[in-house]
Amino acid sequence: MSTFQISEGMEVTLNFAIKMSDGKLVDSNFDTKPATFTVGDGNLLVGFEEVLMGLTAGDEGSYTLPPEKAFGQSNPNNLQSFKKDQFGQDMTLEPGLMISFADANKAELPGVVKSVLEDEVIVDFNHPLAGETLSFEVKIIDVQPAQAAQA
Repeated sequence: MSTFQISEGMEVTLNFAIKMSDGKLVDSNFDTKPATFTVGDGNLLVGFEEVLMGLTAGDEGSYTLPPEKAFGQSNPNNLQSFKKDQFGQDMTLEPGLMISFADANKAELPGVVKSVLEDEVIVDFNHPLAGETLSFEVKIIDVQPAQAAQA
């Protein structure tokens, strides 16, 4: 087991669980293969990386992340209104339905139906976890300099 501390540029292997403030599990790899990433490579949100700094292999912890450190606050500008007839006749529109849209660059952009009114549909393009306080549980398996891991 290494004695390296987690810092920028280190390769980290860990198990994690992300839970909502009510305890509902969002994602976990405790029952599967550990995840490996390099700190600062953009694969993990900065707020999640911040709580890992200084930890070493064998460390475990549970951290509460406010929305600003997780997926941000919900932005009301990310709610868009569409005419109901812009959707297929065979589509059952109801709150919670996730729909894939294409942005200006033709990239996929998921939206969740927020409400269905008589002639319009309100779609929320915020991240589904925006505005949520999350619990981030981790068990650090290994910490190595990223260059050594690639050699």
